[in-house]
Amino acid sequence: MKLLTFSSLFPNAVRPNHGIFVETRLRYLLASGQVESRVVAPVPWFPFKHPRFGEYAHFAQVPDREVRYGIDVQHPRYLHFPKIGMEMAPGLMAACVKPVIGRMIDEGYDFDVLDAHYFYPDGVAAVKLGKYFNKPVVITARGTDINLIPQFARPRSMILEAASQADGIITVCNALKDEMVGLGVAPDLITPLRNGVDLQRFAPLDRAAARAELGIDGFTLISVGVLDPRKAHDMTIRALGLLPGVKLLIAGIGPERKRLETLAVETGVADRVKFLGPVAQTELKKYYNAADAMVLASSREGWANVLLESMACGTPVVASNVWGTPEVVAAPEAGVLMAERTHEKLAEAVMQLRANYPDHAATRRYAEKFSWDDTTAGQLAIFSRLAEGRRGAAAGMARQAA
Repeated sequence: MKLLTFSSLFPNAVRPNHGIFVETRLRYLLASGQVESRVVAPVPWFPFKHPRFGEYAHFAQVPDREVRYGIDVQHPRYLHFPKIGMEMAPGLMAACVKPVIGRMIDEGYDFDVLDAHYFYPDGVAAVKLGKYFNKPVVITARGTDINLIPQFARPRSMILEAASQADGIITVCNALKDEMVGLGVAPDLITPLRNGVDLQRFAPLDRAAARAELGIDGFTLISVGVLDPRKAHDMTIRALGLLPGVKLLIAGIGPERKRLETLAVETGVADRVKFLGPVAQTELKKYYNAADAMVLASSREGWANVLLESMACGTPVVASNVWGTPEVVAAPEAGVLMAERTHEKLAEAVMQLRANYPDHAATRRYAEKFSWDDTTAGQLAIFSRLAEGRRGAAAGMARQAA
C-alpha cells in the first residue's frame, strides 16, 4: 500500500523539530512493513536567506528535497501572504503541489491514499488535490486547525466543506472530535487516534548524572514549546514569584523571547529563569530527566506530545486543563492539572505535585501505555479500506472497458 503524506507541518534540515509528531507517527506506520510513503511538505516561498529576515530566511534555506529516516521528502514552495492571505492559502498551496504530485505519478509512484495533516490550509488543499488526481484523502486534525482557525468565517466554511468531502478524518484526541461535531461534521466520519510517544528516544537516564552535566540543582521546572502567547510561558514565569527557590528552564524559540526576558526581570525571578533556545530531541531527553517537573500552561492543545515525552523520561507534569490534555494527564503518577489557567493556580498545582510527588518509575510505566501500536493499527485499518476500495473501483472500470 502506497501513501503520499502531505503537510506543511513536517521537519526539515533547517527546522528539525517542526511538526516532528507528524514524522514520528509516519515512522511508526512505516515500521509496520505494510505501507510505504513519500512526503510532500510545502514551504512558504521567500527569496532571501540572510539571517536578518528571521523565520522567513529559514524558509529560503530549506532544501527542495531531502531524505529523512529513509523517507523521500520534497519541499515545493507556495506563495504565502502573512496576515492578508489566509483565505488564499489552500488554493495557493494546492497549485504549487499539483505539478510535484503529477511528476511523482508519472515517474511510477502511483499512490493509493493521500494522507494529509492539519486541516487548514493543508487539509483543504489536499481535498482539491484528491479530486484532481482521483485519490482518496484522509485528513488528520491536530489542534489549532480546529480549536482556533474556525473562528474565522471563510476558513471555517472551507474546513467544513473539506471535511464533508474527505474519505476519512482522524483527530488526535476525543476533545477535537467533539469540537468538530459541534462545528457540524458528522461524528461517524471521525476516528480519534491519539499520538503515541517514542519510548526509545525518550527514556529514563541517571538523573543525578543528567543534573550534574547540565548544571541543574534545586527543584527545577522545564517548559517546552514555541515562545508565543498560546504557550503561556509568561504565566509560568509569574508563578515563580509564588514558588520560592524553584527554578525554570524554557526550551524553544519564538517572537516572545524578549518580552519574556523582560517579564522575568520585572517580576524579580530572572536569576531563576534560563532560556535554553532551540533544543534538539536528543538533548531534550537529558533536560526532561534532569528536571523535577514539566510545565505546560497552554491555552489550546490538541494532543501535547511534550507531556508524554516528559513522562516517558519518568518526569511528571503540571498542565492546564484544556482540550486533549486531560486525556493525557489522567492519573496521579502522570502529574497534576491546574484548577484554573492563572499563575496562582499554576503555583498551587506545582506545590500539590511536590507534596505528593510520584515515583519516577511509576510515571514511566504510565507513559508506556501510550505506545504507537494502537494508532498504527487504526491508521492501517483506515488506509487499507480506502486502498482496497480504490483498487476495486479500478478493477470494475477495467472490466466495463473490456
